Amino acid sequence: MKQILFAASESVPFIKTGGLADVVGSLPKYFDKEKYDVRVMLPKYLCMKEEWRNQLQYKTHFYMDLNWRTEYVGILELQYEGITFYFIDNEYYFSGWAPYGDMYADIEKFAFFSKAVLSALPVIGFRPDIIHCHDWQTGLIPIFLDNFRYGNEYYRGIKTVMTIHNLKFQGTWDTKRVQDITGLPSYYFVPDKLEAYKDANYLKGGIVYADRITTVSSTYAEEIKTPFYGEKLDGLMNARAGSLSGIVNGIDYDDYDPETDKHIARNYSVSNFRKEKVKNKLALQEELGLDKDSHVMMIGIVSRLTDQKGFDLIDCVLDELCQDAIQIVALGTGEAKYENMFRHYAWKYPGKVSANIYYSEPMSHKIYASCDAFLMPSLFEPCGLSQLMSLRYGTLPIVRETGGLKDTVEPYNEYEKTGTGFSFCNYNAHEMMATVRYAEQIFYDHKRDWNKIVERAMAQDFSWNNSARQYEKLYDEL
Repeated sequence: MKQILFAASESVPFIKTGGLADVVGSLPKYFDKEKYDVRVMLPKYLCMKEEWRNQLQYKTHFYMDLNWRTEYVGILELQYEGITFYFIDNEYYFSGWAPYGDMYADIEKFAFFSKAVLSALPVIGFRPDIIHCHDWQTGLIPIFLDNFRYGNEYYRGIKTVMTIHNLKFQGTWDTKRVQDITGLPSYYFVPDKLEAYKDANYLKGGIVYADRITTVSSTYAEEIKTPFYGEKLDGLMNARAGSLSGIVNGIDYDDYDPETDKHIARNYSVSNFRKEKVKNKLALQEELGLDKDSHVMMIGIVSRLTDQKGFDLIDCVLDELCQDAIQIVALGTGEAKYENMFRHYAWKYPGKVSANIYYSEPMSHKIYASCDAFLMPSLFEPCGLSQLMSLRYGTLPIVRETGGLKDTVEPYNEYEKTGTGFSFCNYNAHEMMATVRYAEQIFYDHKRDWNKIVERAMAQDFSWNNSARQYEKLYDEL
């Protein structure tokens, strides 16, 4: 039996700010239970929903040195869907209104968390063969592990995997301060270890010391070796290319299933979507006050409204696109200029555009189920989950060929009759618009071809089973 510990800063259903939580919460369930004992360790945030906080069982506590400070480390436990979750408790660090606050506080908070994860292992009686670290918040774990090995036999032979969900976020702060927080010896704070461009960089340290590095799609694993996507770490990525691989994320096929989804107006499947899917569209048009018309092409957007997601492209051509026979339904929050952009067009074209500037899980399901196409023109996208959800619901993704979008959406080829969506290559607003209009043309003039694409899209398998097998292979190699 191999013992695996996931260490991360968030996980569904306890705390979620992005796709990282979906991965950490869903993936462990899909490992072969007879060969792998996978457990998860998280911070115990005060901002977790009370229903979860109340279920946690106190296990034990101890005191840990963090350089010159002595910190309380409580350990709580919860069994959820067959997986053991451990929560590290310390009110000083984890009592904020949100899991992340300002960088200054987060740097210390996750230094504490990283060291506490390792210090807790002998106490809970679980010695993992592999610690699987996620993103910069756990980047110090491989470094502390390296440091612990000298004084303590217990930590020798534990391997680490570092998964990069988004290379843009690295956890950097000035070296002196990080040295003071962590108490790590000064030989770690040099350019070939923890230091990058005169600052201490958590993610970089994790990448340097981890036994294997993965990212969440194979294209992204290649892209981050180039200056454009490499966020100033492309040199390091090339140096560690031999240990770097990409494994695409999955989605929970029980949660996202058009046949059983409780959030949507009408359930449907690959066999009856031609008749049934459109009933969701009519229900959503009614709910959002759009013109009721079953024949109009509806395009969905569910996203954080940020530059990374390609909203500057949409900004360029949205007015022009609104001249077409389409409806646009957007859901999400983010930068004020993009929130206001959608509000403006919803005001200017009330029957055509619906701006939902908030986030809601049920509404996202309704959009995946009701729309005909789903727009996702990202500047970069390590994996992307929305396009996997829209494929599952037979809502054809229109994406830019980058990262996980390139790996998961096969562009429609009208000559060979293949493909599961539409894509464009250059980060260019008019190229995006041309692709949207090409999709419109297929939707309106070649409906049978369109339905065949929907069939192929719904037949794709991006469940976690697939990804879990690849992670198992990685663990076995280690």
